[in-house]
Amino acid sequence: MKERITRLINVKTIVTFVVTAVFAVLALRESVSPEVAMGVVTTVIAFYFGTQKEKRDGEK
Repeated sequence: MKERITRLINVKTIVTFVVTAVFAVLALRESVSPEVAMGVVTTVIAFYFGTQKEKRDGEK
């Protein structure tokens, strides 16, 4: 469990959460359109999970 939490807290994870939160706030404030926010957040999250899957496949 401790190892899993340690792996969770890395730069990619932090960046993913921060970008998601920033664009969610901007979309709620209507500073950017929801479509733009959704596109950026989807891209960042897809990249994050894609690299995580690739990393797991490389370890096996």
